[in-house]
Formats: sequence, structure tokens, C-alpha cells
Amino acid sequence: MIIIGALFFIFGFITWLNALLIPYLQIACELTEFQAYFVTTAFYIAYLVMAPVSTWVLNKFGFKKGMSIALAIMAFGALLFIPAAYTRIYGVFLIGLFIIGGGLAILQTASNPYITILGPVETAAKRISIMGICNKFAGATAPIILGLFLNLEAADNVSQQLASLTPAEKEAALSEVALQVVNPYLGIVVVLLLLAFWIAKVRLPDVQGDEEESADHHALSENKKSAWAFPHVVLGFITLFLYVGVEVLAGDTIISYGKSIGVPLSEAKFFTGLTMISMVIGYIIGIIAIPKYIKQEVALKLCAILGIIFTLGIVFTSGMTSLYCVALLGLANSLIWPAIWPLALKGVGKFTSAASGILVMGIAGGAVIPPLYGQLAHHIGSHQAYWIALPSYLFILYYAIAGHKVGKKA
Repeated sequence: MIIIGALFFIFGFITWLNALLIPYLQIACELTEFQAYFVTTAFYIAYLVMAPVSTWVLNKFGFKKGMSIALAIMAFGALLFIPAAYTRIYGVFLIGLFIIGGGLAILQTASNPYITILGPVETAAKRISIMGICNKFAGATAPIILGLFLNLEAADNVSQQLASLTPAEKEAALSEVALQVVNPYLGIVVVLLLLAFWIAKVRLPDVQGDEEESADHHALSENKKSAWAFPHVVLGFITLFLYVGVEVLAGDTIISYGKSIGVPLSEAKFFTGLTMISMVIGYIIGIIAIPKYIKQEVALKLCAILGIIFTLGIVFTSGMTSLYCVALLGLANSLIWPAIWPLALKGVGKFTSAASGILVMGIAGGAVIPPLYGQLAHHIGSHQAYWIALPSYLFILYYAIAGHKVGKKA
């Protein structure tokens, strides 16, 4: 649990650095708002592309070696930020982010089944909630820590003065902004390599994927030929796709949204922390309440309903009230991931690893919904663009009510 908790911390830290990278690279690389959200596209599309590779790596090298390999892959991706910063080529930043996302895909494919299987399936949401606290604590601190290395006041000033600078002055100013990412990402490379070495040396329990399934759960998988034959798994993939999209939307757009309503970047860097704190509060509620007071599917229903309410709150209010509603989406999102995994994996038996690979592909939702938000924001404004979250929460509500039961025996 401690080892997997450390990995979930790394997931959160690396993932939520993007919240500050989006507006920062928008300045350094002179991007439109739509182009800036390609950060999330490059990062999260790796989960879709790398899902088959993840399964192959884990089958060939085992879970422990696979995790070490994944951390080394992530270190290589972070290393690419150095030439990207010196050349100020946005495409190189995106390649680095894609490689980091690919490494994370392998880690996610290994770690989520681990934490689901290391105890009764009925309490899996509680264990995943504990991991979520590690993840979101890292997410809350990541933009703040990165902000300590980046001169955000200077970046804000440069963005406001660009029109008055000569071409040579502009190039020098933007290069100075871009080069500030070198030191923090060198530190990330070192930490990832040390973790890879640590994981390679420690002992982890050997799990096959179906230890905690009962006989009736196995009966569901007896006549199935692949994980895709389970409707509740496929619907779970769609639900995760939409969920990750709105989770990333809440965490990665809030800094840019704050900037759009006049908050300086040096202050807006703290806003992702508000979203993460909301999620941690939700996780704590989950740890206390599941399954003693509420079932996993009930928690999923409540979270979907809160998501609908807070989305409407964003678009029908304005200013800081609207921004706080974005942060509160973290509370709505908190128990969706922990609830979907056990509901989607229940009953798949020997197909647990393959089903996990399918669900991990759903993380690609983070590659699609935020850029769509960016395109909408370009046309109708950052505020009203949050309407894009509403259909996602409606589908999540459907999965909580009926979708997770499709194809299962009564």
C-alpha cells in the first residue's frame, strides 16, 4: 500500500504540473488558447496509444519490472523538456509530454488492479480513495512547487509587453521565460530514476488479477472470449473517458480561467490546489462512508448529481463565485474514479488485466475534452465554454444508475 501510494503521488505530481504549464507555455511559445490545450492532448492521448503496449510490457516483464521501466520512460520524457526549452519549439514539449504520459499509462495499468485486488472488492473504493489522497495532495502542490522555479511575475509582464518589444527583445524575453523550466524538470528526471531503482529493489506481492473474486463472479466470465465482451466494461471505459475529461477540465483550466477574469498568474497558480483540496475532502468522505453507510454505486450517483449542479453553477454565476464552482467540481469528481473501477472490474475474473487495460484507455478523455473546451472558449468565451462538462456528468449518472449492471446476471 505504501509503495502504490508513492506511485499515486507521482501520478498526481506529474499530471497536475500541466495546469501551470498550459498558461506558461502559452506565453513562452506564443500560442492561442486552443493550441495551449494541446498539452493535455499530447499527455492523455498516450494512454490510448500505449494501452496495448502497457499490457505487453506487464505480461513480458511482470508488474514490478514493468513499473521500473515505466518510471524510466517518464524520466526520458521529462529530459526532453531541456532541448525543448532551449529551442522554444512547442512540438518538442508535446513529444516529451506524450512520452511521460506513455510511462504513466504503464504505471496506471499496473497499480489500479493492484489496489483493487489487495482486499475485498466491496471496499475497493475506500482503498482507491486513500490512493486518491496521495494523488491529489501531489496535484495541489505540483503547480505551487513548479511556480517556485518559474518567474511567473516576469512571464505575466512579458505577455503584456510583447506588442511593444522589438523582434530581438521579444525573442530574448521569451527565451528567458522558456529556460526556466530546465531546472525543475532536471530535478524530476533525477527523482523518477531514483524511484525506478527503488521499485526494482523492493518486494511486491504477486497478484494474478482474480484472487478476491467469488465463484458467481467467475461464472460471468466463463463463456467470454475477451474483456470487450463485457458490456459493463465497455460502458465503464466510456464513463472513465468522460470522467477524466471533466476531471482534467476542472484541474487544468482553472488557472487559465482565473487569468481570463483578471487574476495574475502568480496568484492563479494556487487555484488548482483548490480543486485538489475539494477532491481530497471527497476522498475522506469516501474512506469514512464506503461501504459502511453508502454503496459504491450510490457514491457514483451522488457525485454525478453534484457535477451537474456545479457545472450549472459555473455558467450561471460570474467572477470568483463561478471560479469556486470550478474548484468544487473536484468534490464532485472525487469518488467517480474509485467507484467506476470496482464496478467495471467486478465479475471479469481472468480478464481482469485486459479489462484494466481497456479502462486505462479511457484516460484519453483528458486529451479530448480540454482542447474542445479551449476551442469553445476561443469562440464563446472561457466562462460559457464550461457547458461542455454537462453531457459528461449526465452519462456518468446513467452508468451509476443502470450502465454498470448491463450484461451482468441478476
